[in-house]
Amino acid sequence: MLISNLFNNLIGTALYQGAVPSVIKNTVLASTASSAASLEAVSSEEEMVSQTTEQAAETLAMISGTDVDPNAIEKFWNELPDKLLSLGIKLAFALIALIICWKIINVVVKAVRKSMERAKSDESIIHFVCKFFEVGLKFLVIVMIATSLGFDSASVVALLGSAGVAIGLAVQGTLSNLAGGVMILLVKPFRLGDYIIEDTHKHEGTVKEISLFTTKLITPDNRVIIIPNGELSNTSLTNATGNKVRLLQVYVGISYNESIDKARSVLEEAMNSSKYILKDREMMVVVNDFKDSSVELQLRSWVKSYDYLASKWDLNERAKKALDQAGIEIPFNQVDVHMKKD
Repeated sequence: MLISNLFNNLIGTALYQGAVPSVIKNTVLASTASSAASLEAVSSEEEMVSQTTEQAAETLAMISGTDVDPNAIEKFWNELPDKLLSLGIKLAFALIALIICWKIINVVVKAVRKSMERAKSDESIIHFVCKFFEVGLKFLVIVMIATSLGFDSASVVALLGSAGVAIGLAVQGTLSNLAGGVMILLVKPFRLGDYIIEDTHKHEGTVKEISLFTTKLITPDNRVIIIPNGELSNTSLTNATGNKVRLLQVYVGISYNESIDKARSVLEEAMNSSKYILKDREMMVVVNDFKDSSVELQLRSWVKSYDYLASKWDLNERAKKALDQAGIEIPFNQVDVHMKKD
């Protein structure tokens, strides 16, 4: 207000002393009035801002219990637009960098997979290594981007570590399955395509998929069984196709009245006629046991592990047909009752 009054007095004095023409005098007077009004408006706005700042400082002081400098609040509001603009630019660049890094990671993971496939590595190992690379690289990218935004890298790692511990305590069973999956992939008690029998619950089937947490089996009747890796790694199991060949044993009973040598000859011919029996390995027909109503013979031969069920069914059928054709009786359980006269 003081500056405005002084400015008006100086201009007025100059005008009334005839220092300028009348037309210019009127123009200058109008301009002077407008400038004075503008100065008064600016001064009034500054006073309002100052009063608002002082009121905000008083409110914050009442809430916090400590003195708050009004100049600090005014400085904060003055610098806020520039800070928001700078933060927005940083976030935009961070988002772009994140998208680019994500695509690069996908390319790297694909390259690792192709390299391991060319080396003919096991599919379960390939899956585990690729997933490990993907998660590890993405974790590093997140830490680097957080550091570029101004966060302390040590604090970010500590925060993520604490979060990992908390999540780990909440999902202990899942972590147990993860550890079991790692053990299965490292120890390799079975591979993809193996036929396994889990001894605890008697689940069995062909291994279709080994993931980090579960193992998927396909049964002979095309059912899907999913077993947690933690349970599978802590129990005994039978790998029926762990070796390339397997001993096939078929049991047949003949009557006590029949000739063992004749039955042996007929059954050996039946084994030789089967396409599944490996002819370069030993084939035997032996007397295995004496049952109540029959002499039990055992047919022993070797077949490929993956043909085990098909070869068993085929040999059972061939043995029955061969014995029937030779007229050799296959008895069933029966009781003979003898009537004795007094």
